[in-house]
Amino acid sequence: MAVKINDQSNLPEEDRQITLVDEKGNEELFEVLFTFYSDDYEKSYVLLYPAATVDEEDVEIQAFSFDADEAGDATSGDLHEIETEAEWDMVEGVLNTFLDDDRLSGE
Repeated sequence: MAVKINDQSNLPEEDRQITLVDEKGNEELFEVLFTFYSDDYEKSYVLLYPAATVDEEDVEIQAFSFDADEAGDATSGDLHEIETEAEWDMVEGVLNTFLDDDRLSGE
């Protein structure tokens, strides 16, 4: 599996945040944990967590594939649900690698 992880921590705050709207129309602000590209699936992925998260709090991380524009930017309308179990397994593997690698997770 070949992936390229893009750490977002050095970007300005407004470039690390995205607002998602649920099926009831409620808006929630999320921070971008990181993005990556998978050669196997030929897609880009973004992992998000709620912006209101307190340090040391367990958080639910959301993952989506996305279509970036020519500048590499994406909006909530460019996000797509991950549809297959194999794709979820790959995303979870990348997340676990990120969380286990102090150089990537910033610990």
